[in-house]
Amino acid sequence: MTEESKWLLGDTPNPLGDRANQIREELRGREPFDLSRRTGTIYTPIGDSGGEFKLTFWSREVIITFPGFTALDAGSNEELNTFDLTMLMYYFHLSDGAPLAGKWIAFSELPDGKFYTQAYQGYTGGELTRAFGNDDEAFIQAAESLGGRREFFGNIAYSYQVLPKLAIMVVCWLGDEDFPASYNVLFDAAAGHHLTTDACAILGSTLTKMLIKAKDA
Repeated sequence: MTEESKWLLGDTPNPLGDRANQIREELRGREPFDLSRRTGTIYTPIGDSGGEFKLTFWSREVIITFPGFTALDAGSNEELNTFDLTMLMYYFHLSDGAPLAGKWIAFSELPDGKFYTQAYQGYTGGELTRAFGNDDEAFIQAAESLGGRREFFGNIAYSYQVLPKLAIMVVCWLGDEDFPASYNVLFDAAAGHHLTTDACAILGSTLTKMLIKAKDA
């Protein structure tokens, strides 16, 4: 069982946390302007030896301190939870600067994704199908309430700029008398340059949960 699978089943509160401290120490030794270039963030020096990165994460402005690598919500000035901080550290650690590809791919097309695609579809597209089915109005309302951008894909699709260089998209194919409705959560083709496949799976599950919560709100 992968770490993201354990998280989805509730066995661990932070599936990416095992290496968090190690990654933080490695990032403290990196050149901040190079990190900024790779991640698409804005770095501002503060004082003689520190500074802060600014970026948008799930549509909210975030500040990450350097070299401490603490993360704050820019609006409330509150610290992000441990899970979000760890996801951001993985992004900073892995991002190689590749731009958004502008092409959407399935989870199976991510590195090693084909081995877990059935499970991934079960807790993303499968859950969305059970929640929304052919109720296109409910899906549109939920997707737009989360700040989604309408895309010309499938019958209904919305994309989300999760990180400066990483986007995901949820697609709905409405059903008819021959085929049931179906949903998929896809990724910009550059996603593998910025996060592990496990982390991408968690982002897909996170968006799924957000959409279902928005429907029930």
